[in-house]
Amino acid sequence: MASTRTYGGEGTPVDEQSLGELFATVTRDMSLLVRQEIELAKSELAEQAKRAGVGAGLLSGAGVVALFGLFLLLFAASFGLAAGANIPVWAGFLVIGGGIVLIAGLLGSLGVVSLKRVQPPSRSMRSVKADLELAKHPRHAKETAPNGRISLNGHTERA
Repeated sequence: MASTRTYGGEGTPVDEQSLGELFATVTRDMSLLVRQEIELAKSELAEQAKRAGVGAGLLSGAGVVALFGLFLLLFAASFGLAAGANIPVWAGFLVIGGGIVLIAGLLGSLGVVSLKRVQPPSRSMRSVKADLELAKHPRHAKETAPNGRISLNGHTERA
């Protein structure tokens, strides 16, 4: 890269360049810098996405293997219950299957309760509404103070 003393139109020293030439040089350099930063960000994101993909694939494989292991454990529990309780094999499978269904029902109901608690992003919605109000009527818009209160023409209300 050239020295800043002769960096410009045909190697002219900086103190001999016009303001237009200096501005063109700065603009070109800034444009180049931004493009290089974007390329760097793209390459870093691609590398991180590749790592994330490998990690997700490994986790998926672990989940499949764990599921097969769970099936084997459930079979063993069913056969063991049937042998230990001196009941038919089908009854052992029925008891273990019923227990699994109860656990699934409990987890499902807890999930439904958890999902019902989800609220819309109220702060973001208020912020967007305030931005829209400011864009429509800049002189009459509400202003939010640092303490979380909204000031409207000198009157204060809770946000």
